Amino acid sequence: MEAGDAVARLVRDEGTRVLATLIRVTGDVGLAEDAVQDAVVRALETWPRDGVPDNPRGWLLVTAKRRAVDLFRREAARSGKEATAMPFVEPEPVETVPDDLLRLVFTCCHPALSLEAQVALALRTLGGLSTAEVARALLVPEATMAKRLTRARQKITQACIPYRVPAAAELPDRLAGVAATVYLIFNEGYAAAAGTDLVRAELADEAIRLARLLAGLMPDEPTALGLLALLLLQNSRRAARVDADGVPVLLPDQDRSRWDVAAIKEGVSYLGRGLQRAAAPEEYLVQAAIAACHALAPTYAETNWDALISWYDVLLEVADSPVARLNRAAAVAERDGPAAGLSLVDAIPGLTRYPWWHATRAELLHRLGDTEAARAAYRRALALGLSEPLVAHLRLRLAELE
Repeated sequence: MEAGDAVARLVRDEGTRVLATLIRVTGDVGLAEDAVQDAVVRALETWPRDGVPDNPRGWLLVTAKRRAVDLFRREAARSGKEATAMPFVEPEPVETVPDDLLRLVFTCCHPALSLEAQVALALRTLGGLSTAEVARALLVPEATMAKRLTRARQKITQACIPYRVPAAAELPDRLAGVAATVYLIFNEGYAAAAGTDLVRAELADEAIRLARLLAGLMPDEPTALGLLALLLLQNSRRAARVDADGVPVLLPDQDRSRWDVAAIKEGVSYLGRGLQRAAAPEEYLVQAAIAACHALAPTYAETNWDALISWYDVLLEVADSPVARLNRAAAVAERDGPAAGLSLVDAIPGLTRYPWWHATRAELLHRLGDTEAARAAYRRALALGLSEPLVAHLRLRLAELE
């Protein structure tokens, strides 16, 4: 990674934490976002020239606070009110949610907002994802996502939704949005939708950290336990997902000796605890069980496809989605052959803008010997936008067919 890219990555990562702290201090999401954005711009201008400060987060926080004071005074003057200082009032310490970032996730996931708006706002504000990345994560057009984010911010302002730590009794009502946000942050880190890297390790690690905090906060909640189990099991394969040149290595070809055995054991442990506490099937627990089927198989050929497909059937009962159906179809193709899998893939609606639907079709068509259709499907997948390593991988597959 070049020095400039490293600085930009550091600024982005630290800026997210600074934003969480500044919102807690000011109580104003819009003001904090503007102030942090200004601090980020200044860092990107000065750090490459003058060097990264010893305490990057402290530098950003001080700069953002000063900018917030300026913005507050300007707004006060515009409204005819006198103001000599920004009222940075530190809230009374409340230990319900002890982490600034997790606290802000809970704040964004207010029940007054729709679940879709909660997740989109939290991803955009806290996950450091661009509007385009959030749109890809939620499978909607970028313009639609931009409007959804604008409406969510307006509703927060109009409804005077405060920045505060939710009481313990309020946490369960916000859990669905918080869990979905952490899960999608992890997904972007585990398999970046764009950019030069397949894996954005800092995002994946941050999601796991938040999931641990969430499980510690709600230790008997199956959703929290299932989420942590899922992330640990998925992340256990991270080291084997790219080769020395950064080229993606698909699951059948991965060196399983590079998988993180400790993470697998821990994930399976949380999965067991969650299943014991679940009165009914729960989405993240079921996904963790699917991940465990892969993690515990000695080789790809020895994967228990019957068990895995059965878990997918359960998942479709509790959280049916086009992507879940696509993943189930891929598993069916491994067990019953490419024709059976392709039939299921072609029957899934709503994924024509999803590159992996086209890439899956391409692979199955190739296995069936329909080379021309496979090439067309690979080209369509490439046209929809992926990270550079995945683009390189699909181009290689396409070149092999040509």
